[in-house]
Amino acid sequence: MQSIKDKLKNSWLYLLIILICFFLDRMSKIVAIDFFLEQKIESYYFNSFLNFSLIWNKGMAFGILESDSYLYQILSFLIICIIIFLFFWLIKTNDKFEKLSVSLIIGGALGNFYDRVVFNAVPDFLDLHYQDFHWFVFNVSDIIITIGILFLLLKDLVLKKNV
Repeated sequence: MQSIKDKLKNSWLYLLIILICFFLDRMSKIVAIDFFLEQKIESYYFNSFLNFSLIWNKGMAFGILESDSYLYQILSFLIICIIIFLFFWLIKTNDKFEKLSVSLIIGGALGNFYDRVVFNAVPDFLDLHYQDFHWFVFNVSDIIITIGILFLLLKDLVLKKNV
């Protein structure tokens, strides 16, 4: 049976994936924020399906529970706890696909958490739409987290079909 130290040593690739996801998110947000500050605009029409709109999200996912209150601090603490839990899950599991999925979730969560600590809000800037329908404005971290969650769900669905 492998010790935690050995599993951590063997998880370097997944730690690298976490860092790559975090830095991809940071770079995209830096470019987006700089673009909006330089252009002095709030929204940029890209095509009939995509706008770039800088929104500072002070809530949870999709702006839910937007607040500067004590609740916000509690939720931030819970986010840290979830990230720590996921990190230990990453180390403990032997399933490589699960490790990849959890690495994506952690990398994206760290990107958004960094913004909450530094800016007290998360910059969202991708606005998908079709005619009058607009999805919530989101960022690269949100995409990475969603992919990680979809991977976990797909794995679960495929395994249940094979049982």
